[in-house]
Amino acid sequence: MAHEPIDKNQKLNIAVLTVSDTRTEENDTSGQYLVEALQADGHHLADKAIVIDDKYRLRAQVSAWIADPEIQVILTTGGTGFAGRDSTPEALVPLFDKHIDGFGEMFRSISYEEIGSSTIQSRAVAGLANRTLIACLPGSTGACKTGWSKLLQEQLTATHMPCNFVGYLTK
Repeated sequence: MAHEPIDKNQKLNIAVLTVSDTRTEENDTSGQYLVEALQADGHHLADKAIVIDDKYRLRAQVSAWIADPEIQVILTTGGTGFAGRDSTPEALVPLFDKHIDGFGEMFRSISYEEIGSSTIQSRAVAGLANRTLIACLPGSTGACKTGWSKLLQEQLTATHMPCNFVGYLTK
């Protein structure tokens, strides 16, 4: 069976979820950064939401996006720390078909150079579900910039070699 060539200019449909009990559209700097960054790279904003830090509401929103064949990537910001209501990993990891262990490992390694040992308090995770990439970033805008510019931007670019996620997400 021959593989179809990958469109080197392939752009993805990406949903952005801010996990917060206090953020609004007016003060959601992290979610807004992700929207602007993905659009600057030519990707399409498929949807954006702010959901309180409640694992069942998070699962409901992300499950709907996973089931939507038009959405290829879900980026979340917030809820990855150790505060009492931080529950993004607990909410979303059970939805993963496959874990991308290297994402959290690389995120913390890169963050160590920026914020030192405080990076051990990051529970950034990523996985795949129904051919959808889900990447869970911390809530700070700086962490979102690190996650996008140092990891996700390349992995969501069809020309990045030796490998990227585009071909897998667009089959």
